[in-house]
Amino acid sequence: MVKNKLSRFAEMETFNHVVQPPFDEVFNKDYRLKGKWAKDFFGNSNPLVLELGCGKGEYTVGLAKQYKNKNFLGIDIKGARMWRGAKTAFDDEIKNVGFLRTRVDLTNSFFGEAEVSEIWITFPDPQLKKYYKRLTSTRFLGYYQGFIKQDGYVNLKTDNADLYTYTKKLIELNRLELSIDTNDLYNSGIVNDILSIKTFYEKQFLAQGKPIYYLRFKLNKQVKLEEPKDEE
Repeated sequence: MVKNKLSRFAEMETFNHVVQPPFDEVFNKDYRLKGKWAKDFFGNSNPLVLELGCGKGEYTVGLAKQYKNKNFLGIDIKGARMWRGAKTAFDDEIKNVGFLRTRVDLTNSFFGEAEVSEIWITFPDPQLKKYYKRLTSTRFLGYYQGFIKQDGYVNLKTDNADLYTYTKKLIELNRLELSIDTNDLYNSGIVNDILSIKTFYEKQFLAQGKPIYYLRFKLNKQVKLEEPKDEE
């Protein structure tokens, strides 16, 4: 297992579509690609879409295959997992996909004002004991407000009922526009080519008979976000 990880880390270093900056290069500092991802990394002017906590990168790669006129960047701190998506993108010569190895709480160091058009959060750790670590908490949504375009969409897919309920409460409390809300995606009748992309973990959850929850909402950059009272 250790040998496999080391070989994957070594291969990741050879991929020009993978960015792995050291911590001290981005902590409280602006990364060199901030505000310039489309032009300097992807070589175009297309919209930028992020998958946060991308794991093996199934959504990043799947979306990139469907939308050639957009740029997709998967973000995760786990390099051994990310290798799978990076390897697929390399082998399939997918040019509109990249991967960034960093912590999600450092994203403000990487992206400029209104640089990101949309965000996907697919099966994150629900962080049931520490709400402020949830990727849909006011803390993290506040980070996203710094770089998503006005009313840019945030998408959450999860198997966790508590995370779904929490996020929905937060959306309603802050009067954010909720476009799609389902507590059983695959029996909702709304599944399309995008929503039918399945991650490694999603396949496991479905095999266990778990329903998949999905929320799609607009993030208003002007709103000072409030945390649901029962979470404070």
